[in-house]
Amino acid sequence: MTTVLTPASHLTAADRCDRCGAQAYLRVVLLSGGELLFCAHHGRKFEPELKKIAAEIQDETERLTTVPATASEEER
Repeated sequence: MTTVLTPASHLTAADRCDRCGAQAYLRVVLLSGGELLFCAHHGRKFEPELKKIAAEIQDETERLTTVPATASEEER
């Protein structure tokens, strides 16, 4: 997927997947002007179709694999 380097705003826990309601990690800005939000699973599932209709794709799925600074040594 194409990643937007300077997104307008980061996705938060309040942003939910339009398909299943899970936390969204992808924002797809459509050529038609609208936007869709997807969890990582549905973003991967619909990737080929999304690339055809997207003006931009904001991909924050790397947040799923990063270790927070507040994590204990056992969690790292």
